[in-house]
Amino acid sequence: MSPEEQSQATPFRQVLLKIHSRCNLSCDHCYVYEHADQSWRHRPMVMSKRIIDNTAARIGEHAEHHALKTIVAILHGGEPLLAGAHTIDYALRAIRRAVPRSTRLRFGLQTNGLLLDERFLDLFSQHGVAVGVSLDGPSEANDRHRRYADGRGSHTAVVSALHLLQSERYRQLYSGILCTVDLDNDPVGVYEHLLEFRPPAIDLLLPHGNWTKPPPGRPDDQSQTPYADWLIKVFDRWYAGPHRATRIRLFESIISLLLGGPTSSEAVGLGKIDLITVETDGSIEQGDSLKTTADGAAATGLHVAHHSFDDALEHPGIRDRQRGISALSEICQRCPIVKICGGGLYAHRYRVDNGFVNPTVYSADMFRLIRHIAGRVVADLDRWRVIQPSPH
Repeated sequence: MSPEEQSQATPFRQVLLKIHSRCNLSCDHCYVYEHADQSWRHRPMVMSKRIIDNTAARIGEHAEHHALKTIVAILHGGEPLLAGAHTIDYALRAIRRAVPRSTRLRFGLQTNGLLLDERFLDLFSQHGVAVGVSLDGPSEANDRHRRYADGRGSHTAVVSALHLLQSERYRQLYSGILCTVDLDNDPVGVYEHLLEFRPPAIDLLLPHGNWTKPPPGRPDDQSQTPYADWLIKVFDRWYAGPHRATRIRLFESIISLLLGGPTSSEAVGLGKIDLITVETDGSIEQGDSLKTTADGAAATGLHVAHHSFDDALEHPGIRDRQRGISALSEICQRCPIVKICGGGLYAHRYRVDNGFVNPTVYSADMFRLIRHIAGRVVADLDRWRVIQPSPH
């Protein structure tokens, strides 16, 4: 990427709306409620119609100004279904009215599934909303962290929602399952349990942590790679499985990058960040994962009533995340797999004394995982070359 290309801001193609700021679960690994930034305490629970209208206008304005072919609006929280069907319907209609017809508008929603029922799914069918559900594995795995405030596990209720979502009537809405990696869970057991719900895709997320507050089980000894060990077991099961039973975005992105293609995950690769967040009070913020680093780390000081998304593109934090390899630490820039790893998820690079100019706290894990995947792909390519007929 040339310096000229790096200096050109990439427009936002994903807008995440925090339509409800509270949750009906009390997960102890939640990046919204259990980490450094506690700004949710001072925000309204539900996004008002005025803020929805402001946000819709900004989405439409941005799409038109940049002649975007596609833009994605994602309803999020907290738990977005707590906003209620009426508010969600209002938001979907407002955004659709605001986006120019020349831009393809896609809707997404991420939910814990507890409130997902036919009423919501019929509404989502009407608007074409893709629905993702969070589940960390079988009951003993999921319920270790994803619990109600009174300590009850959520697995049974989530399973009911997934059965409904994968039914013939609603299958077209099903975008996949989000699963947070937990070293205490059996990786293959988790993967095979998730497969029972026939997900079109699985997102395996590393638990949020950084150099100041390391993730669970991340040893000081960087020669140890517990998260890579966990992910490799899933990768080998997935890679050898029949027709790759589902898509796993992290693995597919690494393979794509190894072959010279793009990434679809901000956790790997050097792609420019194209996601912006709007909170329930209309504040424009960077990605949610920054809330795990320091109070106010995601803030931009901008608001949809007064500022455009182009104003957000000028924010130093967002510009930094669009600078590509030049924004990475010297260690990362010298690394042989930098174009694949990309420095890792931005929030995972944080250290209190120097900010984000560090490798990811998972650097040893990412190095081992990428090398392992590369080895499997190269071996397959070599076998493919052997069986191809000679051109002569």
